[in-house]
Amino acid sequence: MKGNSKPAILVTGISGNLGTRLLRLLVDDFDVIGVDFAAPVTDLPLRFEKIDLSRESACHRLVEVLRATKARAVVHLAFVIDPVRTGVLDRDRMWQINVAGTARVMEAITEVNRHNTNVDTFIFPSSVSAYGPETPYLVKEDYPLGAHTLPYAIHKQEADDVVRYRAESMGNCTTYVLRPHIFAGATMQNYLIGVLRGTPTGKGKFAEKLRKKGKRLPLIIPGKKYRQSRFQFLHVDDMARLLNYILRKPVSGKNELVVLNVAGKGSPVNLQEAAQLADARIIEVPGRWIMWLILRLGWRFGISGIPPESLPYMIGSYTMDTTRLQKFLGGDYDRVIQYTIGEALLDSFRPVEEVQAAVVR
Repeated sequence: MKGNSKPAILVTGISGNLGTRLLRLLVDDFDVIGVDFAAPVTDLPLRFEKIDLSRESACHRLVEVLRATKARAVVHLAFVIDPVRTGVLDRDRMWQINVAGTARVMEAITEVNRHNTNVDTFIFPSSVSAYGPETPYLVKEDYPLGAHTLPYAIHKQEADDVVRYRAESMGNCTTYVLRPHIFAGATMQNYLIGVLRGTPTGKGKFAEKLRKKGKRLPLIIPGKKYRQSRFQFLHVDDMARLLNYILRKPVSGKNELVVLNVAGKGSPVNLQEAAQLADARIIEVPGRWIMWLILRLGWRFGISGIPPESLPYMIGSYTMDTTRLQKFLGGDYDRVIQYTIGEALLDSFRPVEEVQAAVVR
């Protein structure tokens, strides 16, 4: 870049929780181009482009934006996780955004890099869910992916496959595939955090009444053994710091693929420990089928926003080895990954008002 202009970075899904947390870390040193189908609620400076990645025309539009801004890096955060909260209830459109949209972003990078390397870094956050809801203890990055049942998890695996398969086509661009565990923190909303909070997340009138009364739903599990299911919660701000760290790394100028498991520090917590941190009441029911039926009824009557397909991931035990991440960060590990797994989860139950204006460092 000439003069004193800042290098440009394009972030898809800028309006999501992680996108807005990352934006705070970037604006002082980068020109940020935010892409989403709805503008973010922020006073921070950025150039916003309204692009719907579910449409084939998105690829051409992204090429135009990348060329016009000379963006040197792309962070692809756009992904539908919760159909109810995002309003993307159509399964085909969800796939078009999540999987086809990822391919469109990569095709745009390939096109702008065809003659000269403009984009030297591409970051795609995959998910622990791509490994499946039951894994051996602490799997490494080469463990086979095996998502099933839950559309979000299946799409994460498919998109993960797409990124690793097509990374070679993007010229001299380093591709990062990050597989974070379940995000936690006071600003986070997802299935498991919502269950531990006991929040009636459905869109129905009864759920609205329960929320107004401050009622908490119990944590339901299909038997005692599931109290020992293990999780490695990751604070969303630690993920933002990791993305920021990668974007500031010197680039190799080569075509490289880096795959990293990402989780909070320390040992996994089991569901019993998580419930204690959340002060959640556990109710055991006789079998998975009964629990599935409860989830189904809660979903059907708008009490809960948790789809019954999420059941295996709610009670499964899936953990990752993060040795590669620790080596990658080296002496910066404690500065980037600041929360232990338990601390990240505990922060999820702090009043969100306390952290709305917090600055990620």
